[in-house]
Amino acid sequence: MKRFCRENGLTLAMLAFFLVSFAGQTFSGLKVYNENLKQDHELPVALKNYLTTGHFMEATFENWESEYLQMGLFVLLTAFLYQKGSPDSRKLFGGNAVDEDPEAARDRPDAPGPVKRGGAALALYQYSLTLTLLSLFAVCFLLHAAGGRMEFNREAALHHEPTLSYGRFLVSPDFWFQSFQNWQSEFLSIASLTVLSIFLRHKGSPQSKPVAESNAKTGE
Repeated sequence: MKRFCRENGLTLAMLAFFLVSFAGQTFSGLKVYNENLKQDHELPVALKNYLTTGHFMEATFENWESEYLQMGLFVLLTAFLYQKGSPDSRKLFGGNAVDEDPEAARDRPDAPGPVKRGGAALALYQYSLTLTLLSLFAVCFLLHAAGGRMEFNREAALHHEPTLSYGRFLVSPDFWFQSFQNWQSEFLSIASLTVLSIFLRHKGSPQSKPVAESNAKTGE
């Protein structure tokens, strides 16, 4: 167990932060939702029922979609765009280890299975990270729209206003306002990290250049 924790400490720590934050969101969201129901003269709901409401789905998936979008685009764009001085950028000149031809590594004993198999498996595997992240974005995007529509229609019905179909809500200003306010913050955070990592350091972190490295040093 000690070895497992040491080898997977970063993932375990981030999952712990996620679970604590997600629990905080869920229980505080339940309280807010029930307070809104009380104001609308409706009965409060239990936790298990809250998890299927538009209020919960909208709040959850509109945030998840922006995270997967920014990570997917960051992986994709760093494959061909540069930022001088950033440790996350490709080198401006010379070879990059990520450009190694995977076909040349098929006989390596530690090569991943798709690399050894080659063909279609390799063709898909060599772009699998971006494809998976953007696929998760698409799923969260659609679930955000589904939850947002449920919550929008619930409030509309209370005020005797017209409800919207899924397609109509998908092109509504309400939905895109929610999406863009999350997307812009994610893109700003990535741009900030990219620029700040040129001039600032954190000793021991692979997301930072070595403390004594030149600001102009680009890539690993």
